[in-house]
Parts: sequence; structure tokens; C-alpha cells
Amino acid sequence: MKRVVVTGIGAVTAIGNNIREYFEGLQKGVSGANIITHFDASKFKTQFACEVKNLIVEDFIDRREARRIDPFTQYALIATDEAMQSSGLDLEKIDLDRAGIIFGSGIGGLYSLESNIEEFARGNGIPRYNPFMIPKMIPDIAAGHISIKFGFRGINYATVSACASSSHALGNAFDYIRLDKADIIISGGAEAAVTHAGIGGFNAMKALSTRNDDFATASRPFDLDRDGFVLGEGAGAIILEELEHAKRRGANILAEIVGSGATADAYHITAPHPEGMGARNVMRMALNDAKMNPDEIDYVNVHGTSTPLGDVAEVKAIQQVFGDHAYNMNISSTKSMTGHLLGAAGAIEAIAGILAINHDFIPPTINHFTDDPEIDPKLNLTFNDAQERKVNAILSNTFGFGGHNSSVIFKRFE
Repeated sequence: MKRVVVTGIGAVTAIGNNIREYFEGLQKGVSGANIITHFDASKFKTQFACEVKNLIVEDFIDRREARRIDPFTQYALIATDEAMQSSGLDLEKIDLDRAGIIFGSGIGGLYSLESNIEEFARGNGIPRYNPFMIPKMIPDIAAGHISIKFGFRGINYATVSACASSSHALGNAFDYIRLDKADIIISGGAEAAVTHAGIGGFNAMKALSTRNDDFATASRPFDLDRDGFVLGEGAGAIILEELEHAKRRGANILAEIVGSGATADAYHITAPHPEGMGARNVMRMALNDAKMNPDEIDYVNVHGTSTPLGDVAEVKAIQQVFGDHAYNMNISSTKSMTGHLLGAAGAIEAIAGILAINHDFIPPTINHFTDDPEIDPKLNLTFNDAQERKVNAILSNTFGFGGHNSSVIFKRFE
């Protein structure tokens, strides 16, 4: 099969609106959490989130066009534009019929759906819906807009598997290219669920932290006093390209994607399998796909959402898969900084891994104060500060409601 490499990356996150800012935020261990500004959240149990900050959309997208698309699509387009620029692709010199998009979102245009329903309710039942409501809302529309902007006429669809969405997108894109069905695929994910319904819905599930008096440290994966995740938003875009195609045009190769896996817990709609069965199986599947031994992985970017059940189950799975090597690896949750980007989490966390390979550092798990006796203290969970380390290979986990599990492996290109 064909080899597949990364030739471009782009990011919009709560700790940086481009790759340079995102990288600096990861190095410094910056918390992206703050009081919600998108709406008045003072009556909600959770009043903070990891919102995208200081992003002037009109600097990237025409004002009229921006009004016709949901924020999640805006983030997707901005991140993709950066990834395309960094890739150096010349659209006049590639076969656009063999260039495609596989882009994930767990929820899609929640803001557009919510605001139109609220407008309907205020109008005494008179159905005055915006003609753009449906195309703003549907989760596949980001992929559609990216395709139209760059003229990519190959494979084009969205993956929707809750928090595993963009990792599944990366795995699918990897498969299409290595099976010689495409030369280039823009992959990744976007999410913009910091809305009344997003916060209210996750509050009703008791999934979010309610640490309103200390929001900057509310996302604390693996800490004894963790009380739920912090909702994040943004997008990550990754240009995946067939190796020989990239070499012919002299592309700057950032990493190689070498393995992916996808499994189901078949256990519960929201809770993980208590022994991490699905997580264990998906990591083993990704390693087998990559034809790698566990001791070849230097860093695992965990799902690590800061929930009482999920963090423990994932650590158990890692120890089952990696055995004694689990104590030699670095493990961290960058959600402690970015918040949980839901369907965009896999993309932005894979980018954190690609940056780790290119800069030989491990981003930290910030906000650690108290050890959890259920988590082995000998594991290097990279608490509070980034660490320098030679990084040749990383594994990134994402797990979604419904029991969806996905893992992807990237390594230094040779």
C-alpha cells in the first residue's frame, strides 16, 4: 500500500488561533478556560468554557459569506486555509479529481439551529426560518465549503461519531490514500457548541465541571478532584498526502501517519467500559495496523477528558496494552489546556502530537494538584510542565459517546 504523510497543519483553538500560537500555548501550559462571552451563562450551572478568543472572522472570510455559515464552518475554513498555505500546494499543478475532503464534526451547526428555533419561539409560532438554516446546520457542510473553496472534486464527506469524529476522519483519509483512491485529502474536524443548548445539555448530563470560582484550573485530568470536562471549540486541519506525490513537488513533510484503529465499547451510551476494553482494543488495532511494537511509542496523547470514570478506564487500558513500557512513555491530556473540542478533539490533539515530533517536546497535563489513588503514580502523566524528549512516534486516542473509539499513530518521517 501507499505511504501517507502530513504536509500541512492548521489550528483554531482557545489557546491560539493559528499553529504558532497553539504551539506556544502548549509549550507554556496555558489554560484556555474563561467566563463564557458568547451568551449570558450566569444562570447555568457551568458559566465558563474554552472559547476561541480574539478571532476576527472577516480577516479570513468575506463578511457576507461569513453570515451564511455557522461558526463551526468558519473555524474549519480558517484552519484549513492555514494548513493549505503551510503545505505549499499549487492547485494548478495537482489532479483535483484525486483531491478530497474527509472532515468530522460531532454536532455541526448547533448555534444556527438553536438561534433559528429561538427566533421561531419569539415570533408566536410564525414559521420565519432563515433559508440558510439547514445548510448552516448539517455536520457535512464544512467539508462541502472546503471542497468548493479549493476545487477538490474527489472524495468528500463528514464523519460523525461524537468525540471520535475527527480521528475517524483521519483514519478514513489515511485508508483512501494508501489504497490509491486519492493523492491528497484535507482531514480534521471542527466544533462550535458553546451555546445555550450545548452548555445546558451537557450540564443536564452532569458531564461538565462546575468549578465557576476557579475556572482556569477546572479541566484537571487524572486529578483526584476532577469533576467533569470543560467544553471547548475550534478546528484542526491536516493535509494528508501520498508520499511520492509529496516528494515530487518537494513538499515539507512534517510526519507520517502509519496506523489507525476503530472499535466500539458495546457497553453504555455515555460511560466507558470500566476496564477500558474498547480503548485497549483500539490501541492494539492501531499498533497492529502500523506494524509497530508498543515500545516504539514515545508519547500517548490521551482522550483524558477530566471525568471521574473515563480517566481511570483509559489509564487501565494503556497499562494493559503497553505493559512495562507504559512507565517509559510520556502520557498527557492537552484537553487540560484547550478544553474538550468534541468532534474536533482528535484533529487538534493529533496536531499536538505532530508538533511534539517536530519540536521534541511533550505538552503537559496542567492543573494537577492531588494524586488519584486509582491511578498509578509511577506513570509519567507529564503534570503541569512541558518536558523535552526525543519523540519519534505518538499515539492519539479519542473516545465518543455511544462507545466509539479511535486511535491514530504518527511517526517521524524517514
